[in-house]
Amino acid sequence: MVEPQTSSEAAVPAGRASSLMRSGMMMAVGTLASRLTGFLRTIVIVAALGTAMLGNVYNTANTIPNIVYDLLLGGILTSVIVPLLVQAKERDRAYGEKYEQRVFTAAVIFLAAITLTAVALAPVLISIYGGKFAGPDRHLAVLFAWFFLPQIFFYGVGAFAGAILNTRDSFVAPMWAPVLNNVVVIAIGVVFVLTVSGEPTPANLGNAEMLLLALGTTGGIVLQTVALWPSLRKVGFHWHPQLKFQPGELALVGRTAVWTLVYVILTQIGFAVVTRLINSTSVEAAKEGLSSAYGFTSYATAYQFFQLPYAIVAVSVITALLPRMSRHAAEGEIDLVRDDFSSGLRLSSVLIIPGAVLMIVLSSDIAVVLFEHRAVSHEKALIIGRIMQMLAVALVPFSAYQLMLRVFYSFRDTRTPALIAGVTVAVNVIAATVAYLTLPTKHIVVGIAGAFVLTNIVGAVVCVLVLRRRLGRMDGGRLLRAYVKMFAAAGPLAAFAWGCQLGMEKWAGSGLWSSLAAVVVGGVGGGILYLITARLLRISEVETMISTLSARIPGLR
Repeated sequence: MVEPQTSSEAAVPAGRASSLMRSGMMMAVGTLASRLTGFLRTIVIVAALGTAMLGNVYNTANTIPNIVYDLLLGGILTSVIVPLLVQAKERDRAYGEKYEQRVFTAAVIFLAAITLTAVALAPVLISIYGGKFAGPDRHLAVLFAWFFLPQIFFYGVGAFAGAILNTRDSFVAPMWAPVLNNVVVIAIGVVFVLTVSGEPTPANLGNAEMLLLALGTTGGIVLQTVALWPSLRKVGFHWHPQLKFQPGELALVGRTAVWTLVYVILTQIGFAVVTRLINSTSVEAAKEGLSSAYGFTSYATAYQFFQLPYAIVAVSVITALLPRMSRHAAEGEIDLVRDDFSSGLRLSSVLIIPGAVLMIVLSSDIAVVLFEHRAVSHEKALIIGRIMQMLAVALVPFSAYQLMLRVFYSFRDTRTPALIAGVTVAVNVIAATVAYLTLPTKHIVVGIAGAFVLTNIVGAVVCVLVLRRRLGRMDGGRLLRAYVKMFAAAGPLAAFAWGCQLGMEKWAGSGLWSSLAAVVVGGVGGGILYLITARLLRISEVETMISTLSARIPGLR
């Protein structure tokens, strides 16, 4: 039997949990709008370009700016700069604001330099990530890369602006800005569908259509970045370029950033290997006369949907949590860091766990509803669904792993995540390579998704073992009880959704309308069952979520 907490023991953590949930809910609304419009963007682009070589070429080239940005600044920004800015302001607010100006100026100069370098190296980058791209496929990929790589600069400036807003407890604008980018890309996708007839390929794509895709895609990122500037001014940030760093400031960033750079390099090596294997699989599938959907577009599309629950729930909680954990770590309050981590993991898992279960059960129906349009046949949609189903198994360990990494970052410890990344990347590369070499072509991409599952399970286990030493203990009893209850509450959800899927298929056959009915009835009904079961099991995190929603939505009071 679990011993009840006394009121004094529960009050502080409950108050922090409620505050964290309120901050997370504010961001989750913006993140929800961002992710939903982002997914609508994916649906439109997949319908416009298909899952064959044109889609693979476009998505590969459009992924490279994110890779280069993450490699050279993204990881350093999120894991190093935010804690440093928070701690600088904690010591001396006036000094912290000047330090903020210096770091921002250095970041802008660095971003401009790496953007120009990346544009010059576009053919080399396509050779790395494009696998066996050749002829018209490679030519178009390089053209797209030249137009897409300037996004690096705007990604970086926008991310730094978001970090500044977060350190000033302004979380909403960075969550809403991507909606503008999504709207722009949706618009160019619709125009492309309306103006291009037949199935477009890299060989027959005209210059006007190429420019529409290239300029529109990058233009959306520019708009997303510019949209943050009014919010920066509102919180009192006015950029005054300066580079007069005080002694030791750059050395501190360098010492902290070097391990983050190692971490990012390792993870991007893993991503490069996986991307190259998947693109090579699509070329091999075409040679064998198999579906063109066994490629990067299908994997990237499934991965984006897989990340949807994590991005809406866990990212919102993590964004609110990191500045708070950084402050508690700077003050040496290990117990508060542990409570922050435990609350964040439990609150995010309330929705992550049922989301993962629904995705596993209904993945094929979800894929048919979302993607079986225009250039994507029923067979191609089911391929995306199978990849999505495998990835969904990783959702819970992936979310926990990402949150645990933020605990290390709150202590300005970037060395440990880098060492853990060495283990996880090795697992990912070995498992993905084994899948590529041993599985039949039509099973390789799903096998590579399985390698991702194994990677995140290993990462989560290693993080737990290391964090236990750092925090003294992991609040393991409370976490284990919460997880057992949440998975138990998800049982009726899974059974109901599965029953709906089988019933609809038997009654109406396999097709768009039966899949839509299974997703809507199974998802809504299963969700209601989950909430009822959670209340019966007295899952306190569900109570916190419902009470927070009730306080913010008058109709629920």
